[in-house]
Amino acid sequence: MSKICLHDVPALIDKAGEIRKYLCRSARYAGNVHLAGPLSATDVAVALYYKHLGFDPENLEDPGRNMFVLSKGHNGVLLYCIFCDMGLHPWEELYENYNRIGHVFGAHPNRKYVRGVEVSTGSLGHGLSWSIGFAHANRNEGLASRIFCLLGDGEMEEGSNWEAIMYAGSHRLDNIVAIVDNNHCSASFMAGENIKWNSMADCWRAFGWTVFDIDGTDMHEIDRTLSGLPSVDLQSPGKPVCIIANTTKGQGVSYMMDRPYAWHIGGLDDEKLAETEALIDQYTAEQKKRI
Repeated sequence: MSKICLHDVPALIDKAGEIRKYLCRSARYAGNVHLAGPLSATDVAVALYYKHLGFDPENLEDPGRNMFVLSKGHNGVLLYCIFCDMGLHPWEELYENYNRIGHVFGAHPNRKYVRGVEVSTGSLGHGLSWSIGFAHANRNEGLASRIFCLLGDGEMEEGSNWEAIMYAGSHRLDNIVAIVDNNHCSASFMAGENIKWNSMADCWRAFGWTVFDIDGTDMHEIDRTLSGLPSVDLQSPGKPVCIIANTTKGQGVSYMMDRPYAWHIGGLDDEKLAETEALIDQYTAEQKKRI
């Protein structure tokens, strides 16, 4: 087990395809899992963990490390698949014991039991506030590392997030990168059915953040955006950064993308798994043609 870094975009696309298939195998072997949301967040998570985060499975307590906080904790199975792929945990523990009493992989990630998890999350609207605490602590210690926080667009309806956004902008915490998986669907509502956004990007900008509004399904654009983040300046800090990654819930699986609200949680039988993996292979090939 060693630090993994995929330098080129085609390799990242291939890895995203692998992780999507692992997610769907989890839905076959472990039973019902949160599925469509992890699928939409896969490309960003792969770009971070396999290149830009500098994640080192052998050095998880390095005080100078970049950190990742999964604020939308119901996507925990996405982290589990990445960690198993990196050798941090055995696959059989995930596939055979997911969300069972006495085993480490719960529906939401628990830092106490799952190596690699920075914060226990699940109750929405808390991850960004945790990130602010880490960002302050790092700045006080003279550390120029970053805190990446992944949120859901449905989660943005939580008022606690906007308190955190206002605070981070006011204190110029330029070592925070918030990423919104803007997949246009929460557990129960399609975008606009519950809360209407005129412009989510403008809302973040109004609170003092630099905002990148990107195609969260285009690995080249994700990679370019993460590579071009402004430097962290401990002496004269700039603005915190928000990346709005526009996706579709169930990304990579056409029948889920057509009915995303139906696949917030789901399971697959053998026949459906085979069909789904074929669709993921087709989608991955199409993504590679884009670059």
